[in-house]
Amino acid sequence: MAAEIQPKPLTRKPILLQRVEGSQEVVNMAVIVPKEEGVISVSEDRTVRVWLKRDSGQYWPSIYHAMPSPCSCMSFNPETRRLSIGLDNGTISEFILSEDYNKMTPVKDYQAHQSRVTMILFVLELEWVLSTGQDKQFAWHCSESGHRLGGYRTSAVASGLQFDVETRHVFIGDHSGQVTILKLEQENCTLVTTFRGHTGGVTALCWDPVQRVLFSGSSDHSVIMWDIGGRKGTAIELQGHNDKVQALSYAQHTRQLISCGGDGGIVVWNMDVERQETPEWLDSDSCQKCNQPFFWNFKQMWDSKKIGLRQHHCRKCGKAVCGKCSSKRSSIPLMGFEFEVRVCDSCHEAITDEERAPTATFHDSKHNIVHVHFDATRGWLLTSGTDKVIKLWDMTPVVS
Repeated sequence: MAAEIQPKPLTRKPILLQRVEGSQEVVNMAVIVPKEEGVISVSEDRTVRVWLKRDSGQYWPSIYHAMPSPCSCMSFNPETRRLSIGLDNGTISEFILSEDYNKMTPVKDYQAHQSRVTMILFVLELEWVLSTGQDKQFAWHCSESGHRLGGYRTSAVASGLQFDVETRHVFIGDHSGQVTILKLEQENCTLVTTFRGHTGGVTALCWDPVQRVLFSGSSDHSVIMWDIGGRKGTAIELQGHNDKVQALSYAQHTRQLISCGGDGGIVVWNMDVERQETPEWLDSDSCQKCNQPFFWNFKQMWDSKKIGLRQHHCRKCGKAVCGKCSSKRSSIPLMGFEFEVRVCDSCHEAITDEERAPTATFHDSKHNIVHVHFDATRGWLLTSGTDKVIKLWDMTPVVS
């Protein structure tokens, strides 16, 4: 049964700095321009726009460029001002922006995919362009020559893409709920492993190269933290959304994860705490507390002349229990359960008030978020939504 969101009143919350409006269709992706009062956006209306803040305090387009196909995604490298744009027709178009962000010069096109490009990453250190598409292909190209270096077929359409420069590992999340890890060489790749922990499709990935932790968001409303580095194989589940998780960002300097949902919720998670793995759910034919048979256990029902009960599981210990033995609910933040979940009566008594202390804060963006970008130097968060609006937030009251 879905947990109810009951956020407590907050004194600290994000401050809305600016609403940027003007797109005719959904803004699929946008980024904050570092060291500038500017935003770059790509939209389903085929436009690439660079918005700069004017003396009036409003953001107005300094560049308005129409592409031949709807713009599905983008990657911007501030050092080189290289802008890579993924299109609905499978093409990746590359531009260089001028120093004053008033002009964009075409560089080259990559015929990367057979259908819509879903994610792009530009890796400056290797001069690679990584991409995924609705054709279920992951591909990487040389950004100098434009030549395709290699590819890999994913099990489903990919919607999350991250890369670790040091080890050359690429992380791909797809609609089947699987995360695939590949090791890339110059012209070939090797499958390292696959993770499966979500019951819905993976919608977003976020990589912390320092702690060597991967975060995956899903349409099943959850975020999973995969410890790739220290404790290999550890997976911590975070439950704090009532709708699909659409986007993730990580504030590395404060070890806080920002997750955004389809219902407009922005959740800021404190990851600088010792979290616990959720236990495996145990199998049993009868309640592991009172020994009452479950409804499929015909033999025990007949022998004891008792009607079988519905099976539940305690989220704290994982035991199979009946409704009577798990009538109470509790939040277990260190296990990722920020909302109250079912626990058995003995676990409910054992959970202390300190263990119930929240490790996340909840905020409402008031629009259906499809993408986020976090500027750690200023503490600004950009959210773009299906309402065709871009919002800029000052997150320093909550990300600090």
